[in-house]
Amino acid sequence: MNGVTGESGARREGAADPEPAALPVGEVARLAGVTVRTLHHYDRIGLLVPSARSRSGYREYRVGDLVRLQHILAYRELGFGLEQIADMLDNPDADPVQILRRQHEAVLARMDRLQQIAAVLERTMEAQRMGINLTPGEMLEVFGDENPAQYADEAQERWGSTDAYKQSQARMSSYSKQDWLRVKAEKEAVAMRMTELFTAGIPADSQDAMDAAEAHRQAITTAFYDCSYEMHAGLADMYLADPRFTKHYEDRARGLAQWVHDAIRANAAARA
Repeated sequence: MNGVTGESGARREGAADPEPAALPVGEVARLAGVTVRTLHHYDRIGLLVPSARSRSGYREYRVGDLVRLQHILAYRELGFGLEQIADMLDNPDADPVQILRRQHEAVLARMDRLQQIAAVLERTMEAQRMGINLTPGEMLEVFGDENPAQYADEAQERWGSTDAYKQSQARMSSYSKQDWLRVKAEKEAVAMRMTELFTAGIPADSQDAMDAAEAHRQAITTAFYDCSYEMHAGLADMYLADPRFTKHYEDRARGLAQWVHDAIRANAAARA
């Protein structure tokens, strides 16, 4: 039968498979998970021009169009702009590896920035839970990289039922950024005075050392809660017992934590 089978619907031997039917824009949008508006925009800017039109003039996409769309969406997922994508797909002189390398560097930089933002948000949430009502920007301005609420949960667990804790929470909740800057400056001034005395070799039980210890106690009383001499002595013991608090002073000068402890204890004994 001259190479043609007698079966109904048969085709000539060796004839090419018919080209798959083109898909309308709505179907392509559904399959790709994008909006029809997005595909229209890609068409307008020449990024993805459908290679077919229906008899009514509607956009239709063939296999090659769908492959190009897959590449576009993959690059978009990696954060590339539409102009960059067009350059990679259409510019014969573009170096895809170099473009990918630059994008990789940009993504790493963005990740680092997002991690910094996440850390600030976490500190802000912890601080507000502790009663420090500052915005993320104010938190950075006042405390920098320091987390003033890093022991918030532990403090609540250990002292949450005490009057001192409740008094501290009430005071902190009313502090503005300027109040916190003042508290920070006073705290730093006391720490600097203690460091100067220690590095000058002044004994921890001297009057100057005890005056510095008293200034430390008064700063706590003024800013947070009424700190009795007994409570102050307990804090001094914690400065040696807890490595985290010891480090705070040891970072200023080796041996300072012990000196602060001894000065606070001497002052408490003398005042008693």
